[in-house]
Amino acid sequence: MALRITGLGEEIAAVTGLPWNVSLEEWPEDPLLAEKRGISRHIVRLVRSTDDPDSEVYAVKETVSEFANREYKILRELTHLDAPNVQSIAVIEGRTNNGGEELPCALVTRFLPYSLPYRVVLSDKTVTAEDVTLMANALALLLVRLHLLGFWWGDCSLSNTLFRRDAEGYAAYLVDAETGEFQKSLSDGQREHDLEIAHFNVAAELEDLQLSGVLYPGLDPIRASSALIKRYHRLWGALKDRQVLDPKDRHAVERAMRQLHDLGFAVEEVSVVVQESDGAEKLIFQPKLVAAGYHKNRLRELMGLDTEELQAKRLLASFDRYRGREKAPKPPIAESAKRWLDEVFRPTVNQIPSELEGRIELAQFFHEVLEHRWYLSEKAGHDVGLEFAAKSYVAEVLPYRRDSGVDVRKDGMIQQ
Repeated sequence: MALRITGLGEEIAAVTGLPWNVSLEEWPEDPLLAEKRGISRHIVRLVRSTDDPDSEVYAVKETVSEFANREYKILRELTHLDAPNVQSIAVIEGRTNNGGEELPCALVTRFLPYSLPYRVVLSDKTVTAEDVTLMANALALLLVRLHLLGFWWGDCSLSNTLFRRDAEGYAAYLVDAETGEFQKSLSDGQREHDLEIAHFNVAAELEDLQLSGVLYPGLDPIRASSALIKRYHRLWGALKDRQVLDPKDRHAVERAMRQLHDLGFAVEEVSVVVQESDGAEKLIFQPKLVAAGYHKNRLRELMGLDTEELQAKRLLASFDRYRGREKAPKPPIAESAKRWLDEVFRPTVNQIPSELEGRIELAQFFHEVLEHRWYLSEKAGHDVGLEFAAKSYVAEVLPYRRDSGVDVRKDGMIQQ
């Protein structure tokens, strides 16, 4: 039987050198990478493409050929649609061990940097009930985005999701698409079926954490799971339900559009109809086509920075304040953006010393420095300034952060 590798051309060389003649269960695994691996019904390993500690990290899952090829194609399509999901790299078939015995097919995906499974996040002793709510909100938003694309997940759960910090909240990414399928559009019944599955899975996963004694004390798993469903319905309603506005209010449509922008969605198509009912006029505002990533896309176009949505919203708010202080006549916005990058953003993130680089995303670092600045200023009774706040954050907070999975020993030395 011949080994067959199907995948992205630029990645083939990296995955070809992995030991495909050895059962995945026997692959050695870096303890730091093992910590970032969640629970799966399949055997999964996180591996580096080479012995270089800075080399690309891949997730390898053993499954049957039909499922591997199907999931590979689904993940490719989701990536093409700019959905929040891990990127599929290759499918490996025709595996045999040195004795000629057949081994399972393998699916390779690229590991999502700065992400962690829910068990790692919620096992942190500093986690509060608010963190659980924020993670549930992130999962609800992920499900809304997938449903807008006509994708039925079929196994929405915390286990099948990875979480990254996004300003004061989290961003959720789909990891396992084995049960999912695309439809031209999802019916209400299909969406509700997905929500029923999510409700059951999340409640069970939180109950499991509760039984193991690591969940925030007093948190009700069923109530937390129900909050996810309520959040989904609120988001879906805001994006899909029609609004009745006052036709005499000149800014009513503008405010309705801004509300959708605040939720992180751009309105690509909308229907605005003026109707007369019982002798009174009504303005009906109906979103037709919405797209996620409003702030993220705006920041990318303006600054060339690629961030999460809430991070982008925070950075844009900082830029808007900066531009608001510019004297009239104001320069073109692109010129102001370049100046903000050179005078505000880059000098702040450049405060990170080389030995602490990679612990936290730069956009997240900037957001948390702004939060730290507010805290220090409140304590001091005056604005301490961005530079002072950045230096204080680097000294007091950053050494204990481990978003990238890097650990720190008690003597303060970085453990690779």
